[in-house]
Amino acid sequence: MDDIPTTPITGKALLQKAKELSRMPRKEIARRCGYVSFTNSGRARINLTDFYDALLAARGLDLNPETSKDGRGREPTYLVSVHRNGQIVIGSTYTQEMHLKQGDEFLIKLGYKHIHLVQVDKNKTDETDTDFDDEDVDSDY
Repeated sequence: MDDIPTTPITGKALLQKAKELSRMPRKEIARRCGYVSFTNSGRARINLTDFYDALLAARGLDLNPETSKDGRGREPTYLVSVHRNGQIVIGSTYTQEMHLKQGDEFLIKLGYKHIHLVQVDKNKTDETDTDFDDEDVDSDY
């Protein structure tokens, strides 16, 4: 039992140790490389899945496609919902993808079952292409 490491071996050391023990059964190789955990009752459990994942990672194969490029956040779903307070939040993933900056302004155009956000060009003084009439805007606001 002295030859079992307390933490699992990874990387090139794992490849070398697995090669040395290649004549043994795979569960024994995993055990001797440290891929064992103990249940509440004290029984040893061989973690073959973790062992195989570590072997593949040591060979340069990453089988976790669900992780994002920078390791943070989730993948964009392009779906939002109305919050309890009536707000709709557009996440930073979408604003970064559109290269928006703080202070960028948008016109809100309401349609039947849709909302269009049209970016306002601050350099443009002629607003003839916005299709907004004074009648479209509620004067109470």
